[in-house]
Amino acid sequence: MFTQDAHPLLEAVAFETRFPTPLSQLPSPEWLVALLKPDAPAPLSADDAVRGAVRDLLRHGGYKPTGRGKPASEYLVRAAGEGVLGAINAAVDACNAVSLHSGLPISVVDLERAQPPLRVGLAPEGASHVFNASGQSIDVGGLLCLFDAEGPCANAVKDAQRTKTHEGTRRTFTVLWGTRALPGRAERAFSWYRELLERMGAAVERAP
Repeated sequence: MFTQDAHPLLEAVAFETRFPTPLSQLPSPEWLVALLKPDAPAPLSADDAVRGAVRDLLRHGGYKPTGRGKPASEYLVRAAGEGVLGAINAAVDACNAVSLHSGLPISVVDLERAQPPLRVGLAPEGASHVFNASGQSIDVGGLLCLFDAEGPCANAVKDAQRTKTHEGTRRTFTVLWGTRALPGRAERAFSWYRELLERMGAAVERAP
């Protein structure tokens, strides 16, 4: 079950992906890894207008998307520009490729680790979650997040460690954090994203 709270700017696309094998048995093909370069041919390209619109989306609830709290899509641009954006797994690499070129932050969680129901909405003041294996946490108060039964588990800045993909992942849930200030961009990104996943033999089902 998935629901989305009303929001004046959010134009999200959410979907489930079923991979044909566990991610450990599905290495990213060369054509996908090639898309992790900033100059790779892609149907979308990001610019300062996209960057500003995404920051405005995250800022709407009171969150400050700057410094270490900036959108994940901005980290990808920097990493790709420095030549250090490498392959992780097929699910994450497809996510990173689409996010890099579209300029939209994207969250991917393992559906076996997330506890239903799933919901997108603003995190309350003081909410936080651990985002890496070393136990570091991020304050997500005022930030749009994907919630499961245990609390916030993903957002446009840093996804929670407890629901991240791993070698055994076969089912994922993805949220493209689009904004109405960029009408249709999330839909175009989803269309391309779906093509990449299906090219690897995955099945994609959009959330109602």
